[in-house]
Amino acid sequence: MNIFKSHFGYNKRQRNGIFFLLLIIVSLQSVFFFVDFSSKEDFNFSSSEILLFQKEMDSLQTQELERKTSKIYSFNPNFITDYKGYQLGMSIQEIDKLNSFRDKGNFINSVKQFQKVTGVNDSLLNIISPYFKFPEWVISKNKNYKKEYINTVNEVIVKQDINLVQAADLRIVSGIGEKLSNRIIEYRTKLQGFSFNSQLYEVWNLDKELVDKVLLYFEVIEKPRIEKLNINEATFKQILSIVYIDYELTIKIVNFREEVAEIQDIEELKKIEKFPLEKFERIALYLVAK
Repeated sequence: MNIFKSHFGYNKRQRNGIFFLLLIIVSLQSVFFFVDFSSKEDFNFSSSEILLFQKEMDSLQTQELERKTSKIYSFNPNFITDYKGYQLGMSIQEIDKLNSFRDKGNFINSVKQFQKVTGVNDSLLNIISPYFKFPEWVISKNKNYKKEYINTVNEVIVKQDINLVQAADLRIVSGIGEKLSNRIIEYRTKLQGFSFNSQLYEVWNLDKELVDKVLLYFEVIEKPRIEKLNINEATFKQILSIVYIDYELTIKIVNFREEVAEIQDIEELKKIEKFPLEKFERIALYLVAK
């Protein structure tokens, strides 16, 4: 009995505290039960203030949507990335068809061909085709261009003279970026112009596949006018400046010239021991015997 008394016995002060706590709880419950907290005020949702607020909200939502929506600028359809295609509304299959077509070194040259290759529907084509921007030379009828056909698509394309283009023109070829296009132009300058299409294969770090792609759209149409050196008067340094002649061959040519006193015909260079006969046609572009 003493154990129960020690746990459940309260003094007067504690009993008063418990009583007041119970009183507070009962009072709060009574207030919550009997008092109506619901609002008596009626809102007029058709009021001018509410309508004005709704209009402002709609305007803000429209502005935010326009801000998030990407604007379409003019672009070359040959260089549509996966993300760009997704933004335009193209399906994965349509984008894959375009990429497959481009991987083969082919180019889109018209709106009709774009639809034929990708299979996009008329509705989407009507929306995006006004933004297509093809290179000027594709549609130009300049006298330095000539028409040829690509067997894969039966579309007329225009080949441009490789000796007249700028570096930027070459970048339409898949795989030709700023560095390679500039390198091609720099090599053309050293050669004083390309005389043969095959000289493109000599450009440093330009592999055969890329050259093949370049030659689909560019080639030597008009050969350059090369300033030739008189083999009998040219200095050692001038001969060495020719792209196809190295230091060792320059020594052989100078020594041969001294032996024969005067070279009568460029063909005589073939008599030089170990002369690179495979390069003769190119070397002869830069030398003349007067």
